Amino acid sequence: MTKYIGEELHVFENAKNWKKYFSSFLKPFIQGKTLEAGAGIGGTTPFLNNGKQSTWLCMEPDLELLKQIEQKIKSGLLPANCKGIDGTISDLHETFDTIIYIDVIEHIEDDKKEILTAVSKLNAGGHLIVLVPAFNFLYSPFDKAIGHYRRYSKKMLRDIMPSNTIIKRNLYLDTTGFFSSLVNKYFLKQNEPTKDQVLFWDRFLLKFSMILDKLFLHQFGKSVFIVVKKQH
Repeated sequence: MTKYIGEELHVFENAKNWKKYFSSFLKPFIQGKTLEAGAGIGGTTPFLNNGKQSTWLCMEPDLELLKQIEQKIKSGLLPANCKGIDGTISDLHETFDTIIYIDVIEHIEDDKKEILTAVSKLNAGGHLIVLVPAFNFLYSPFDKAIGHYRRYSKKMLRDIMPSNTIIKRNLYLDTTGFFSSLVNKYFLKQNEPTKDQVLFWDRFLLKFSMILDKLFLHQFGKSVFIVVKKQH
């Protein structure tokens, strides 16, 4: 059993506007048989899953977190096409049309190996979707406390993608979150944000990000994502 060391998942489950926002960029690429790797407690799943995918596997190596996913499936809080499974990408012997990592890759020491394995599990024409925290200079006590090895630039994400993929989208998101992260790194130095702080960011600051992200052409932000398509 793999034990996740972070305690922030339930706090960030309240960031519903953020989840809707980044999901709007990712959902057009999600199709067919889908794997959500490192699904945590399933907090992001209902924002990405529109119920039209043939199968949606919520894979989580922490059995305590997996139990929460399975309970949500039983109680109807997650779409009916969802199924919880234990393990990591290397444990699987099947292929998918879409593989998704939301705030997961930064927890994996050998990220390039993880990505290479994930792409090997994609069907030709399938999409790999990765969203991670942006910019190593924003690495803070919070990152360290929840087991982040690094944060990423757009180039860092591109550099770990195999040669048999083509980039469909690669953007920064959440301009105001970028400045909030700077404040935490240099002044607050918190190991974890409070629920009130998350709600303030999600309900108020994010509204400005939706405008500023467009204004600044997605050139910086708190998070960065990439979508690649497997060629063969």
